[in-house]
Amino acid sequence: MATIAPSRRVRRTPFSDGVEAAGVKSYTVYNRMLLPTVFRSVEEDYHHLKDAVQIWDVSCERQVELRGRDAGRLMQMLTPRDLRGMLPGQCLYIPIVDETGGMLNDPVAVKISDERYWISIADSDLLLWVKGLAFGLHLDVLVEEPDVSPLAIQGPKADDLMASVFGDSIRDIKFFRYGWFNLEGHDLLIARSGYSKQGGFEIYLEGSEFGMPLWNTLMEAGKPFDVHAGCPNLIERIEGGLLSYGNDMTRDNTPHEAGLGRFCSTQTAIGCVGRDALLRVAKEGPVKQMRSMSVAGDPVPACDRVWPVKAGDKLVGQMTSAAWSPDYKTNVAIGMVRMTHWDAGTELTVETPDGPRQAVVEENFWI
Repeated sequence: MATIAPSRRVRRTPFSDGVEAAGVKSYTVYNRMLLPTVFRSVEEDYHHLKDAVQIWDVSCERQVELRGRDAGRLMQMLTPRDLRGMLPGQCLYIPIVDETGGMLNDPVAVKISDERYWISIADSDLLLWVKGLAFGLHLDVLVEEPDVSPLAIQGPKADDLMASVFGDSIRDIKFFRYGWFNLEGHDLLIARSGYSKQGGFEIYLEGSEFGMPLWNTLMEAGKPFDVHAGCPNLIERIEGGLLSYGNDMTRDNTPHEAGLGRFCSTQTAIGCVGRDALLRVAKEGPVKQMRSMSVAGDPVPACDRVWPVKAGDKLVGQMTSAAWSPDYKTNVAIGMVRMTHWDAGTELTVETPDGPRQAVVEENFWI
């Protein structure tokens, strides 16, 4: 079986020792860092995530830190979402676009103060784009990747586990808000967020030395709640309509095509570098957009490339993520479909590696 050769180009994390001790079976490389993808099996991990609580090493969600007098100005240049009302203690999901309106990333922005932000990024070299803007425009802002590693606690029992470690006040944190909590002398920023629809938290660990003590504390406290090591789950994210940058959308897509138009305030987000391009898109509307679909037949193979979606002999889209759902007893999928064929109930054909399958556009995502 092929393995990933160790090197400084593919970084371990502060929690890698715990991940390995928990029996990780496979990794992917994300922002040049190890990201676990399977522990027991994708299906077993899926059921457990929905029933109990998991600890995820998502250190690969690297931070781009903006610090300085022009930090807020630079943040608004990056995104068509209006950030003027964003306050310290708040997190926002933001599309980040280039000058053409193409998606560069879809991170969570964390406002620490008026002059300090973290951008918790998906898999791309966003740091270089942000540094280029800051340098080219002579902004008074420092842009760097700090030593911050997120650890996610996800699942229906996440509140119980976190309260057992940090106290019941952590239950009061609202969605996409954060608070500061101390554990063994370490101040931790903890947000109610995460890459699942099951609920939970993300702990932003500054510095690496407390990684394994934090991991071990949570694993020990989680025993009464059937805690397991876990990772973002392919089946659960497709059911929930959680998009994967680089898989479901790329720089070739606008936020409106990705179904993220509700996060764009192009009329008021003055300063965004892609504003003019997105104003045209918003006025005319996208000609294609992400849709949830079901795919008939036995479990589909791994979707490691785009699958053509057709109406008869006519190419009308592409499928980008797909998996068998044990709960819904069908293959669930995400794909980009042209407006002529994106209405719910539209029957299409998807060309999978195993041959053509019937696909149906669904009304909503599954969860």
